Amino acid sequence: MSEELSIGFIGAGKMAAAMAKGFVNSGLVKPSNLIASDPIPAGREAFRKELKCKTTDSNANVLTQAKIVFLAFKPHQLEEATKPIRDQFNNDHLVVSILAGVKLSKLNIACGGRARVVRVMPNTPALVGEGACGFAISESSLSTDSELVKRLLSSVGIAYEVKENLIDAITGLSGSGPAYGYTVIDALSDGGVAAGLPRDVATKLAAQTMLGAAKMVLKTGRHPCELKDMVCSPGGTTIEGIHELEEGGIRSALINAVRAATERATELGKID
Repeated sequence: MSEELSIGFIGAGKMAAAMAKGFVNSGLVKPSNLIASDPIPAGREAFRKELKCKTTDSNANVLTQAKIVFLAFKPHQLEEATKPIRDQFNNDHLVVSILAGVKLSKLNIACGGRARVVRVMPNTPALVGEGACGFAISESSLSTDSELVKRLLSSVGIAYEVKENLIDAITGLSGSGPAYGYTVIDALSDGGVAAGLPRDVATKLAAQTMLGAAKMVLKTGRHPCELKDMVCSPGGTTIEGIHELEEGGIRSALINAVRAATERATELGKID
């Protein structure tokens, strides 16, 4: 980047640390240009040790020292965290929120109506650099903000810009999706145990199989159904397994899970 970035985090938890680590490892920001605030001393110390950067108990210090500010605390803490510093936000600040369910309009008010705000829906695999994020930018954002946010988020996985009205769908799919994946892995592991495998072996085989299948989709660019058909030999074992999955309604169950989680995200977004 032509200009050195200065990035701050209000909230120094695991997701904040994972993102900061991705930014540093990708060369997007120097540790000396990072700062994080947290009211809990242990949280600050853990962040400082991992990132070799400055930490503080003052949110105001973050605004003073960083132009890109990530809001990385619990959604219900928004007013408590921003009210004392509301008049210190300005249009030089790009505020990136990872607060689930908090809309751009509310973020804009929380930041005094002056900062450029972005709403992000990350997911927990960002903790291991394999996140899937969706983000929406506000009308006050600059034309370059979208590209910048995408570059930052891509350091911990993949990122797609969407209209804000699709953030709930992102929540239902990739936000909640890891839990669906864990459920599938756990069920496959149970199947392996039922077939005689030791639990630890069954779980690792199930997890690696799902990881490999996901990489096949992403790296080949082929449709999942095409890849499935490549494994299903006529009269073979796999097509028998697929038949059982279809009889059990796995497709409908997963589709309904995404729809239900999306609807719940919409409901929660209406709660002030």
